[in-house]
Amino acid sequence: MKELEEGDRLALDFDKIAKVAQQSRGVIPVAVQHADTHEVVLLAYTNEEAFRRTLETGRLVLWSTSRNELWEKGKTSGETYSLVEARVNCEQNSLLYKVRPNRGGICHTKNLRGEPRNCFYRRINPVTGTLENLDP
Repeated sequence: MKELEEGDRLALDFDKIAKVAQQSRGVIPVAVQHADTHEVVLLAYTNEEAFRRTLETGRLVLWSTSRNELWEKGKTSGETYSLVEARVNCEQNSLLYKVRPNRGGICHTKNLRGEPRNCFYRRINPVTGTLENLDP
């Protein structure tokens, strides 16, 4: 078990944006929302090429800040997503993609049934500061 991804200890990475700024020039954040359930399933980044490819193909294409490469969601796992709608915020420095899964969840982690989850599968307990897994 990976403590960061499966544990109940809160360990927020407040330096993520600084790391992204140093390693990945020309990116903006993208909130990815399930078009039917309205659940936010992923927060990721895009650059101009990934943005253009998403609009051209209708598939979810992002920029991987950890690998510094284009990332077509689900290309290797089969957990692909179709773009339903793209929105931009008022300052044009972030996007909202409404997507529909072609199969399964979106996260690289899996629940006990071996199914991919959505990335926001843990809730923060405000009293204890611990994490509660909502999709174990």
